[in-house]
Amino acid sequence: MNDTNPPTTAAAAAAEAAERLIAEYRALPPGSDRKREIITELDANAQALPFLVSVVADAEEYDLARVESATVLRVWPPDDPDLRRRAGRALLTALREPEEDLVRQYAAMSLAPYTSDPLVAMALDSTARADQDPLVRDSARFSIKEAHRLQETGAGGP
Repeated sequence: MNDTNPPTTAAAAAAEAAERLIAEYRALPPGSDRKREIITELDANAQALPFLVSVVADAEEYDLARVESATVLRVWPPDDPDLRRRAGRALLTALREPEEDLVRQYAAMSLAPYTSDPLVAMALDSTARADQDPLVRDSARFSIKEAHRLQETGAGGP
């Protein structure tokens, strides 16, 4: 068979799916709940991780999309050390927003895979001890326990 088109690899298919969904996301109005759905569809797509990091870090983004992005980053932390560091810092940015309690709560809950970064570890410890919002404090405590569990099992990443 003389096929001029190379076979589509899984990585190429994932990249195409991510590009299509990200383009759709960007075309939506700011408060569209479809944005949250798109983030959910990008779950486990490594090609989408840089985009998810940018969503979490952007205070102007739809809150529920940021919450979903934080959740995906908790479940699927990037393997690439630089992107992993950027993801942790993006979650810290979200954690420090005084008016976004739900986003702050999910950001705190999602920081466990990023505690190898001393800045993340210090901020998480401080949040667990002294944050004014009890739900954010509890989420930070959860994340600290999860970080210890990840370290004990060797699943904590770089």
